[in-house]
Amino acid sequence: MGTSSGSNHPHQMLPPRQQLRSGGPETALSLVSSDPHSSHEGQEPRSNSDAVRRESPAESASSQETWPLGEVSVAKKTVVVNKKTEPDSHEHPVMHHVSNADKVSIRDIARERVEIVAERMHRLPDEFLEELKNGLKSILEGNAALSVDEFMFLQKLVQSRPDLTSTTLMRAHRVQLEILVAINTGIQAFLHPNISLSQANLIEVFVYKRCRNIACQSQLPADDCYCEVCTKRKGFCNLCMCVICNKFDFSVNSCRWIGCDLCSHWTHTDCAIRDGQITAGSSAKNASGPGEMMFKCRACNRTSELLGWVRDVFQHCAPNWDRESLVKELDFVSRIFRGSEDQRGRKLFWKCEELMEKIKGGLAEATAAKLILMFFQEIELDSAKSFDIGEGGRLIAPQDACSRIAEVVQETLRKMEIVSEEKMRMFKKARMALESCDRELEDKAKEVAEMKAERQKKKLQIDELDRIVRLKQAEADMFQLKANEAKREAERLQRIVLAKMDKSEEEYASNYLKQRLSEAEAEKQYLFEKIKLQENSRAVSQSSGGGGGGGDPSQVLMYSKIRDLLQGYK
Repeated sequence: MGTSSGSNHPHQMLPPRQQLRSGGPETALSLVSSDPHSSHEGQEPRSNSDAVRRESPAESASSQETWPLGEVSVAKKTVVVNKKTEPDSHEHPVMHHVSNADKVSIRDIARERVEIVAERMHRLPDEFLEELKNGLKSILEGNAALSVDEFMFLQKLVQSRPDLTSTTLMRAHRVQLEILVAINTGIQAFLHPNISLSQANLIEVFVYKRCRNIACQSQLPADDCYCEVCTKRKGFCNLCMCVICNKFDFSVNSCRWIGCDLCSHWTHTDCAIRDGQITAGSSAKNASGPGEMMFKCRACNRTSELLGWVRDVFQHCAPNWDRESLVKELDFVSRIFRGSEDQRGRKLFWKCEELMEKIKGGLAEATAAKLILMFFQEIELDSAKSFDIGEGGRLIAPQDACSRIAEVVQETLRKMEIVSEEKMRMFKKARMALESCDRELEDKAKEVAEMKAERQKKKLQIDELDRIVRLKQAEADMFQLKANEAKREAERLQRIVLAKMDKSEEEYASNYLKQRLSEAEAEKQYLFEKIKLQENSRAVSQSSGGGGGGGDPSQVLMYSKIRDLLQGYK
């Protein structure tokens, strides 16, 4: 019925009371309470008498949704480790550029329509989606100064949206759905990369049809319980959550949880003490005796005695507790029985106080565990003696003794029936969990086969693309070679053209000069002939005139100069 964090047997049955609470496997993940004001379900904590309890912290550690550090051993039926296929050694991560129009923030996911955000997120690279999840993790962990206010704002946005139904969430992107569930529950484990729940399970957690405890993941209402608590509280699971504070943790085999014998609902011991659910009263066995400590279950309003429950927890779990766990458990028992009016309860309170002082003084935890177990044996012997001897030392009449024996037998039979029903219920639940696990394994096997086929198809496509790339590269090399040859040919032809142009210019200049020279020769010859003719005519005129009148002297001078020049060209 109780549970302890130090035990290795979380599903141990304790006759004649019900099974010790099994809080599920421990895992090294941290959570944030989805409702920071839900410790008492909207009620102010009532102050109890100082005689009933010693002062405890305002918010007990056992009533917080925290995942204790420890070995990670998550159950198959609730948590599936997502083993991603490792990329080939020659592949390198590609960084994608994201435009401002495609970027999505956590606030966008919390307030905008599902299909619009999903369409934008499908275009985003995995690196950006991982940054979104890490940003929300930082908010849930409370690393920044305004993290709590930001989380409350996001949660108010999400919980006030009427459009977030099972139908609309089916169209959500996987990361978008994980972020919405983490905001709604305040549990960052839904963002953990090694924990992968199916899309349907995430949607059921969001709409309060499945337990938000990843180590439980029971369908709600759990065990088909339709009591007022299970039907009226959204997301409440009677298998792992406290009836008073509505929270869960992973403490098993410890006195920090109290289970009801009749309705199997669980309550934190701190919450029960703080809320006045543990009080002094009388049980059916000892109706006329002084008040012993009784627990009243808020779910069914029935009472259960606590001494036998504490004895069962210590007998089955104390040998496995370490020093710190044993001191904590003794402290729990001391606070439970501080206000006991029953002699056995007072003795137990004094014994716990004594052992805590001795452990602080250096007493070994194994010795302390043996002492408390011996004390419970002495209480049982005292109870057996008091059963045979009435008040004042008088022997009980045989008829009264038979009646009391019959009552004890009936009580034992009733509790054995409860234990039997509990075992049958757990067997059915285990069988259903096994069938669910088998179905999940089949689904995962199909997914793996599809992924392998898709990977093979992608590999073939990549090989085909590689072949095309190599072909295009060969063609490019060939065209480059031809281009180089053409370039060299063009350069050669250009050199030939330049040489021919130089030669043509030389020939043109030579021919031009020759032509000019021939023209000059002809003109010279013409002038020379003209001069000779004039000279001849002058000579004739002189001979006929008898030497008188030799012509114009200037003209004669000019002709003589021209003749000298022409003779100079010869």
